[in-house]
Amino acid sequence: MNEAGLKALRDKLDSIDNELLKLINERMEIVHQVGVVKAHSGGAIYRPERERAIIDRLEDLNEGKLNRSAIEALFLEIFAISRNLELPENIAYLGPEGSFTHQAAESRFGAMSAYLSIGSIKGVFREVSTKKAKFGVIPIENSSNGIVSDTISCLSNYNLKIIAEVILDIHHTLATTCDNVNDIKRIYSKDIAFEQCHRFLENFGLDEIEHIPVESTTKAAKMALTEPGAAAICSHVGAKIHNLPILFENIEDKDNNKTRFFIISDFENAQSGADKTSILVKLPNTPGALVEFLTDFDNAGINLTKIKSHIVEGVSIFFIDFNGHKDDDNVQGIFTKHADSIKFLGSYVKEVEDI
Repeated sequence: MNEAGLKALRDKLDSIDNELLKLINERMEIVHQVGVVKAHSGGAIYRPERERAIIDRLEDLNEGKLNRSAIEALFLEIFAISRNLELPENIAYLGPEGSFTHQAAESRFGAMSAYLSIGSIKGVFREVSTKKAKFGVIPIENSSNGIVSDTISCLSNYNLKIIAEVILDIHHTLATTCDNVNDIKRIYSKDIAFEQCHRFLENFGLDEIEHIPVESTTKAAKMALTEPGAAAICSHVGAKIHNLPILFENIEDKDNNKTRFFIISDFENAQSGADKTSILVKLPNTPGALVEFLTDFDNAGINLTKIKSHIVEGVSIFFIDFNGHKDDDNVQGIFTKHADSIKFLGSYVKEVEDI
């Protein structure tokens, strides 16, 4: 292609960009009008079920090169910008900048949001409960390591609602200033990351050197940068933030290593038609109580996707996920019958059946 042809294509791109800018500004103006209405009615700015419906509709209309992931990434950022123009709000998340929880938060709230790095799951709940943050993002389970007990305890103790779930693929890197793996004398990481990368460490003889657990994989990268002979098991983002060279990518034992996160806040979602509900259940200590409870779900045609038992402050409880919304008729029947046993945690758009 000659220079004139290239210029013509670039001029066309500039024209499209100009039109996109105009249309996005028009969208923001309408969002502002919607925000004014919601402010008077007390409605929530963040509506995950509405965002999902928009993306579903756009995917159905799509006839171009964009796949669903690209459409989602593009429009989730537009949604986040829209919310921040209307009502900038803090998002509290577990861990330092670059942590997997931070990445999960940014995937829903975009780069423009104000983020609060919090050192504990209880701290995230406390920030949202005291309204210093509008939203909190915390891990609930990992496909390799199971349920996060601290999250279950806080869901039991705080009256906040789950408004969304986020599923993140978890990939670990081995990052170090060492040029050769044989020069590594110690490795920093979060204890759970060592577990998830055991096979890699064993294969390279790194299971026999010193492993030093720290609070987060991002902190591990920061520490490894300053110590000769040190390495970190951390995320790609964590390594890049601290300019720590990556020696190996994707060192986790399982290819399908995923973590599920909850977004918590102080409101409830409307029905979307594709919902999941989470509850905590404390049943009477009588024979057959659990069987009777679960049979009611079966009789109501409700699909249970997760049942996990936990001990919270010495009391045995069950964490349960099922398909459906709190306001569905068949769900309401169960909630009414077992009102004394159920703590409703939230109904939200279902991202996956289970991890």
